Formats: sequence, C-alpha cells, structure tokens
Amino acid sequence: MKKYFITGLLIWIPLSITFMVLAWIVGTLDQIIEWLPDGLQPRNLLGFDIPGAGLVLGLVILLSTGLVAANVIGQKVVRYWEALLARIPVVKSLYYGVKQVSDTLFSSSGQAFRKALLVQYPRQGSWTIAFLTGKPGGDAATHLKGEHVSVYVPTTPNPTSGFFLMMAREDVIELDMSVDEALKYIISMGVVAPPAHVAPARSALLNE
Repeated sequence: MKKYFITGLLIWIPLSITFMVLAWIVGTLDQIIEWLPDGLQPRNLLGFDIPGAGLVLGLVILLSTGLVAANVIGQKVVRYWEALLARIPVVKSLYYGVKQVSDTLFSSSGQAFRKALLVQYPRQGSWTIAFLTGKPGGDAATHLKGEHVSVYVPTTPNPTSGFFLMMAREDVIELDMSVDEALKYIISMGVVAPPAHVAPARSALLNE
C-alpha cells in the first residue's frame, strides 16, 4: 500500500503543481482582457468569459509592439517616448534601470545567465550553483584586486530571488551544464541532478 501511495504521489504532485502554475499564469494574464471597452469584452459579446482570452490578447499586444518597434517609424516613436520619460526624475531612474537589466538579460549577444558556475557560498567549503552575469564595473571594480566576475546566486526553490556577488575569477568553476539544467537542479533542491558530462577545459567565456 505504501509503495502504491508513493507512486500515486509521484504522478499527481508534478501534475497538480504544473496545473496550478499554469492556471495562475493564465488567470493573471486574463486580467488584460479588462483593458478592452465593455462592449468588446467576451462576456458582453458572447454572454460568457473565455478562459485564456487575456493570454491571447497579451501575445497579440507583444507581437504587435515588436512589429511596430522594429521598423523605422516605430524606432522614432520609441526614441521620442524614452526622451519624454527621461524628463521625469523618478520615472527616469526606474525605467532606465529596468531597461538596462532587461536589455542585458534578453540580448542575443549578451552573456548574462549564459553559464552555470560552481562557487563557494556562504562560506568556504560550502558549494552552490551560480550564474555568470558579467564583470564588475564602476567604482566597485577599481577597489577589487585581480580579475573578478559578477555572479548571481539564486535561492532554492525560488530562483527569482538570490544574491549578487563579485568573486575572484580563480574562485569560480565553470560547469558543463546548461542554464536549464542548473535551474532544474536548483528548483528541485538537488533532487533532480543533471546528467554527468566530461569536464571541459576552462571556458573562454570566463577568460575573456
């Protein structure tokens, strides 16, 4: 009975959590439908709500925005919009700070979160998974002796929170592990280990 019970749990727990997460995402994005005028909302046109309509609308808005911003006229509109935001003190700092982070994370040429690392944290002899985010900059870099790298150490099981560290390059070990594998390893609290690979020579990414 115990064996069957545990087997049932192993089947239903991932399914339930996956369903709850997807339901939360779809439910949150469905709020976008409230942006439409009352006369265009599904409940008024059809007499009932359509689950996922907000998700579809959100995807349409994203694709349309990208399509418009990719042409010459759209780029001019974006520049005008950013120039307008640059004149608002608090909004300027918030907007450009978030924009710089998002541009770095989602840039196809950027190296942020492109490599999984093994670092000693929070003390010597205690190891954890981290992600390479770049190199120290600004005044902080002038106070660091030797070569350093910037890393992000996520928390478990929620990797969206974590710690930003500047570590000596020789204290960082690059892993032959994809970012997806590393995230899965972190979220599962070490239960779902990635497959073993042949350890490569020290990557050129850290030696740049």
